[in-house]
Amino acid sequence: MMTMKRLISIIICISLTLTLCSCGRGLKRFEKSFLDVFDTASTVIAYDTDAQSFEKHYTVFHNMLMRYHNLFDIYASHDGMVSLKDVNERAARAPVKVDASLFRLLAYGKEVYTLTNGAVNICMGSVLAVWHTYREEGTRLPDEALLREAAKHCDIDDMILDSENATVFFKDSEMSLDVGAIAKGYAAQQMMKIAGERFGWDSMLLNLGGNISTSGLKPDGTKWNVQIENPRGGAALDTLSVTDTAVVTSGDYQRYYEVNGKRYCHIIDPQTLLPAEHFTSVSIICEDAALADALSTALFILPLDEGKKIADRLGVKAVWADKNGAVTKM
Repeated sequence: MMTMKRLISIIICISLTLTLCSCGRGLKRFEKSFLDVFDTASTVIAYDTDAQSFEKHYTVFHNMLMRYHNLFDIYASHDGMVSLKDVNERAARAPVKVDASLFRLLAYGKEVYTLTNGAVNICMGSVLAVWHTYREEGTRLPDEALLREAAKHCDIDDMILDSENATVFFKDSEMSLDVGAIAKGYAAQQMMKIAGERFGWDSMLLNLGGNISTSGLKPDGTKWNVQIENPRGGAALDTLSVTDTAVVTSGDYQRYYEVNGKRYCHIIDPQTLLPAEHFTSVSIICEDAALADALSTALFILPLDEGKKIADRLGVKAVWADKNGAVTKM
């Protein structure tokens, strides 16, 4: 079984030089990789004036990104804040006041539910927790009855958000939230904006475990080159030249386990309550990293025709790879 912490081969390869170089306008290319945010291998590349300036900016950047990680954490509480774990434990007893960033993420989760026709539901924590337990055990599948019982507690209308008081309340005492389908993209979108405004990182790339966001042109005037990997190896599915664009992939090769020789991925279809099986990977290319993250999950779950309709309606580009090796682009 492959866990996110062991992820060494990133879903999407960055076709970039890995050495520090000097470029136009006196800016230099710097890169940092880290493993402590969102349980995945991540990298930030930015052009800054010198190493000291970059290190100073990077420290603040990483701390701010870690704060998002802690806020959205469903497994641990953290000092000085209300994490999603705290919300899951307390919100059925009384409204829980949360940080503005977490509140906005949950509100966005409701929007995403509508945009994806229910394919992405942040209120599926009860079902996803069952699959997480069995995936960690790694030897068998959960009983259908267990999944059906858990699914009784996933009605998104039972999550009550009070924007005036920034509180969250659960009408269902057994409801729990899991924002794994939207958290990285949402955090990336916010961090790209912050980096430009606060650090002057007008030319940068952030890779959160395959959720890639880019901004600006490199100092030599060129765009960022990003490859969409073939989930089963071989030639890349596509090579993109982008700027101010996010490229996000969902696939069956990040977190999965095998039972009787069959692979079961971590992306669960809310209709069947089983791992989605239409594709090996789906990539979304658009300006909004939060939207790209949500849609990569949704279109991985949905049949091709339905996914095409959503992509067309929202004006995003997509690349599907199915289990027979066929690739569809739009």
